[in-house]
Amino acid sequence: MRQAVLLGNPDTKRTIYLGHAAEKAGLHVLFLDWSGWREHFPAGDIFLKIDPPLWDSCFLGQLGELAGDYRARLKELSSMAKGQDIVFFNHPDDIIALLDKRACKARLTEAGVPVTEALEGERPGEPVKNAEQLLEQMADRRMYQVFIKPVYGSGAAGIGAFRWHPGSGQMVLYTCALEYETGAGERRLVNTKKLRRFSERGQVFRLLNCLLKLDCVVERWYAKAEHQGFSYDLRAVVQGGKMDFCLGRLSRGPVTNLHLNNHPTELGQLGLPAAVIDQVERVCTQAMSCWDGLYGGGIDILLERGSLKPRVIEMNAQGDLIYQDIYHENRIYRHQAERMKEVIYENGKG
Repeated sequence: MRQAVLLGNPDTKRTIYLGHAAEKAGLHVLFLDWSGWREHFPAGDIFLKIDPPLWDSCFLGQLGELAGDYRARLKELSSMAKGQDIVFFNHPDDIIALLDKRACKARLTEAGVPVTEALEGERPGEPVKNAEQLLEQMADRRMYQVFIKPVYGSGAAGIGAFRWHPGSGQMVLYTCALEYETGAGERRLVNTKKLRRFSERGQVFRLLNCLLKLDCVVERWYAKAEHQGFSYDLRAVVQGGKMDFCLGRLSRGPVTNLHLNNHPTELGQLGLPAAVIDQVERVCTQAMSCWDGLYGGGIDILLERGSLKPRVIEMNAQGDLIYQDIYHENRIYRHQAERMKEVIYENGKG
């Protein structure tokens, strides 16, 4: 019999609520801790779901190193499947592909999926390297407000929302990043998980230069749809080719991540026309179909103010933890448990 296995972290909501769903489905799932996973990796035929390891560093300069370590583990898991019968919930090669925001957006664009427009460096595909080059590119494109995001990162770590008025020279930067002076006198960029506003030119330039050193994507800052005085975007979870869950993320500011004390709102309360919701689902399923090895993932969707045209902001192959779901129906993890049973018992193998 094929064994269902979850590779993740003990005592996290991901592990606990998938466990609840599996128990209700009458399914035994073997838990494998990222700590010591190689020594305890099961032999035989398995169905494997991979949850992300925990990143506990607040230093943004380590994002690349942490992502590199994770990519190495995923590549190792992919190689192991060549010598063992492993079916993946999401294939590690495709998890790797979605970790890279720049490459992910390029793949979506090639497939004709509507995405948020990118601003590049001096040549196509090159990153913007510093604040001066950023202003030059913004002026050339007449794109006077942008989002800046590390290529590898999540949870608003290292994100900046930057607005510039070329006539007056006024500028403002919203970010959770802050310079921190260590005991040795070294200045390092940290993630404070609290959105701050900076408007003094010298301070804005210093922070922009620090952020852009992280290797960032820069994208147009669109005017978002509004609901009851809040701007919002959507987080959709797509599984098995269907939109399983969709939530509005409402904010008074430019960054909508829910852990920044923004407001989650059920999709049905936003008053969106059925045709717009259908279009959102079509865009989401089209985006997911770009990677054959993805069964499920989280997609952030922007709705342009006025037209309500959906655009993919970014994708996450492991963006399935939604508190508004686990504390109510636990629908997302219930469907994952059903998927596990389906794979385990397919073709009479169970």
